[in-house]
Amino acid sequence: MSTEDHLNRYGIIEQKNPREIVLLRGSGCRWRRCRFCDYHLDYSTDEAANFALNREVLTRVTGKYHRLEVINSGSFADLDVQTMEQILAVCREKPIRQIHFESHWMHRQEIPALRRRFEKTGIQVRLKIGVETFDLAYREEVLCKGIEAVDAAEIARHFQEACLLFGLTGQTPDSMKRDIETGLAHFERICINKMVENGTKIKPDPEVIRQFTEQLYPLYADNPRVDILLHNTDFGVGGEKDAE
Repeated sequence: MSTEDHLNRYGIIEQKNPREIVLLRGSGCRWRRCRFCDYHLDYSTDEAANFALNREVLTRVTGKYHRLEVINSGSFADLDVQTMEQILAVCREKPIRQIHFESHWMHRQEIPALRRRFEKTGIQVRLKIGVETFDLAYREEVLCKGIEAVDAAEIARHFQEACLLFGLTGQTPDSMKRDIETGLAHFERICINKMVENGTKIKPDPEVIRQFTEQLYPLYADNPRVDILLHNTDFGVGGEKDAE
């Protein structure tokens, strides 16, 4: 199954950590149990069709900032072999000096081989994980992220960047700030996503979003290690993404 391809699959982030970003399509997230996410619907089991789409998207990469972020509806491990070869070829051609991939916790043992593949050609690799929160009970009992009972330091052994998800019932200014500070203490960068309406039963909480916007956003808006996506649809299959 795959969604109709109406997604914005190429973009440029020009504020903090400037880079190009591509949204590719793979065989689908292998976890697929996160209760807040229907983004996994963007997939296809047809590898040839995925490669054709991904190859076209990758032709848009210019190498403007020599940095490229590659995302898809799951993890780098869900991309087909030809797509991975095309990514490497584009990185060499442009040239891209630093590449960012996303991955679920379950694929952490596959990261060293990915890193070696790119870094032997001089391309620095950064891995991002969606932890959403460092509150273990909330992360697993409410969001069902599928990350073991490990702390931020252990997660950071495998990943250099972490995504947080705010705007959910039960979150408070204190809990969100604690997540941000924990992320900054252990990771090179953090990315804050605001929950948006999608096809899941978990909905955005307007009051929590207001609290974040009024109380926390001003504190971190200018922090060069914090990306804040105010109008994103990271966890839904429609729309575009704006970053600050």
